[in-house]
Amino acid sequence: MAIIITDDCINCGACEPECPNTAIYEGGAEWTWGEGTQLQFIELEDGSKLGGRDPQEPVSNDFYYIVPGKCTECKGFHEEPQCAAVCPVDCCVEDPDYQETEDELLAKKAWLHNEDAVIA
Repeated sequence: MAIIITDDCINCGACEPECPNTAIYEGGAEWTWGEGTQLQFIELEDGSKLGGRDPQEPVSNDFYYIVPGKCTECKGFHEEPQCAAVCPVDCCVEDPDYQETEDELLAKKAWLHNEDAVIA
């Protein structure tokens, strides 16, 4: 599952540079699929496409946030989610709205970084 930043966030910013997928943004900041990834575009469920550099609306205006579609819990990079490891107030927790298996997280990592996903 993805990680979420709770409203206990003190906006220290310690988590942002730790994310290998650039999935963490300051509150109110627009984000893109392509930032920190190899995505040039993404195809939405309705078949339409978004450019990898097209700005997206912030997930939160008040505190740092994680884009769930870019979060892989650091699978394939680190043993544990780095945002949670460095958070001084323990507000980076599992997001119950985004349940994903380890294989799904590794496939997402491969998709984000244009790797050949080999899932057994």
